[in-house]
Amino acid sequence: MFSSLTALSLPGRGAARRATAALVSAFAVAGVVTGAGPAAAAQDAAAQGQGGATATIGGLKTHGTAVIHGEGGDQEVPAGLFEMSVEGGGMLQTYCVDIQNPTQKDAKYHETPWSGTSLGTNKDAGRIRWILRNSYPQVNDLAALAKKAGVRGGLTEQDAAAGTQVAIWRYSDDTDVDAVDPQAERLADYLEKNARGLAEPAASLTLDPPAVSGRPGERLGPVTVRTNAGGATVTPPVDATAGGVRIVDKKGEPVTSVTDGTQIFFDVPEDAAAGTAELAVQASTTVPVGRAFASESRSQTQILAGSSESTVAATATATWADQGAIPALSATKNCAEGALDITALNKGDEPFTFELLDTDYTIAPGETRTLTVPLPEDRAYDFTVRGPGGFEQRFTGVLDCRTRSAALADTTRPLGEPAPTKVVTPAPNPNLAETGSSGVTPLIGGAAIGLVMIGGAILLFLRRRNER
Repeated sequence: MFSSLTALSLPGRGAARRATAALVSAFAVAGVVTGAGPAAAAQDAAAQGQGGATATIGGLKTHGTAVIHGEGGDQEVPAGLFEMSVEGGGMLQTYCVDIQNPTQKDAKYHETPWSGTSLGTNKDAGRIRWILRNSYPQVNDLAALAKKAGVRGGLTEQDAAAGTQVAIWRYSDDTDVDAVDPQAERLADYLEKNARGLAEPAASLTLDPPAVSGRPGERLGPVTVRTNAGGATVTPPVDATAGGVRIVDKKGEPVTSVTDGTQIFFDVPEDAAAGTAELAVQASTTVPVGRAFASESRSQTQILAGSSESTVAATATATWADQGAIPALSATKNCAEGALDITALNKGDEPFTFELLDTDYTIAPGETRTLTVPLPEDRAYDFTVRGPGGFEQRFTGVLDCRTRSAALADTTRPLGEPAPTKVVTPAPNPNLAETGSSGVTPLIGGAAIGLVMIGGAILLFLRRRNER
């Protein structure tokens, strides 16, 4: 039983006074669009400001049945608890808060702030957390739960899971849904009626900020540890030992373990060549109930209902140079704006100028700015910011901020079951709404045909030249 929850390359020396970065759209990177995206996004997750637990979904484990009432008729769906296995050890139990999207088999999930999911714009998100804390599995005395909810005949685990999921869907997706089993339906009604707003729980582990910069001979930071764990272990940069970079506290003493609120620094030798380094912090703790979990593969968003002791981790990077622009970048999803917030700072003595979506931005020496970059819903994004001396940072992912943005093409398949996404080519009629997979599929197909034709022309040209 689950316990209750209590590629940065480096800027070099002598950088040009005006460094320009390029943006590469996801729709121009064929490898990402055709399937490399989720893996690349997972690798870049830490650089984009995330921290906490990373887990792989294992499927719907404890569930009953619900009925969704819609304009097209009623649809039966499974409703209940998913299980996830945590990287490094641990198990999680979650409910779905994104009924209109399928769950991808073996999708990888990251602990995510509410602001990076549909919960960030949902005024009832706090009521969902109340339901989680006052129902199964947090309340595992089912007799007591049944009595409180006025359920005659008691509750099975399946009833409790289904009733809890139905109550959550009523707030997360604003949908007309009922549990099939009368006991589960009574529990759902009780939870919906009595839910009260609670604050978003803090992350299990984050580092703030996740990126810093400065000059050799300085302590770069501070980076503040935020965690609910009793303690955490610090892993210094892998390649930093040879360069003399150390992880220290504000007194300059080496740090190998930290607690909540600890401030740590990158101590860079004065004679160090321009470069970058990354540290990692890892802990074992229970992840707080109500934390959101989002996937980069358009698998339905989950919310945490229970956690065993689990491994959580976060990373921070440092960049340094002795002159020119010295940038540091990090990003977080902003569902309220349908955008990615990129925080850029420049600790150098020259401006850092780069381009995003045909707009030039300049970060003055000593300045920190947050840039809000609008992105399309449910589409993979992949762009790279480049700067002086080979500085390069890539941002990838999928913005999944709305629960009803992508209706399933196959309405006969039960929602909530792990299944591969059905690939759908949108009809040419511009008045039809998009459903299913990304609308860039025709673009990819056209590009592929073009490449084949170009390749054939080249081969024909070479053959004729050899025959001469």
